Amino acid sequence: MKLLLDTCAFIWLTASPDNLSAAAKRAINDSRNELWLSHASIWEIHLKHFAGKLTLPERPRLWFPRQMAVWGIRDRPLDLESLHLTSDLPPLHKDPFDRLLAAQANTHGLTLVSPDEFFPQYGIKVLW
Repeated sequence: MKLLLDTCAFIWLTASPDNLSAAAKRAINDSRNELWLSHASIWEIHLKHFAGKLTLPERPRLWFPRQMAVWGIRDRPLDLESLHLTSDLPPLHKDPFDRLLAAQANTHGLTLVSPDEFFPQYGIKVLW
């Protein structure tokens, strides 16, 4: 299974794994699954860190590659189809980062690992 980690799921995985559901932990720890992190989530974490809303143990530029290597996470670049799809999705959520995650999951057939209840309404596979 190809799992796209929501921003909060990635942060919890690296800092507070007890916040993850049992199903999310099992799927993340299953070596048969591919783990992906969107460039949208990377950008969102950079912005929150810069604004002082998220404390990291080191600069994001150093922290991301270390955490992604530890967990075997690949980065999912932004692509035109996903960007275009964000404006075609129903207006269920206004957060542009979440809309982009939903679009990427849809475009690339990914299962989104997220506690957010609105994602299933987009018709994408969600694991929590």
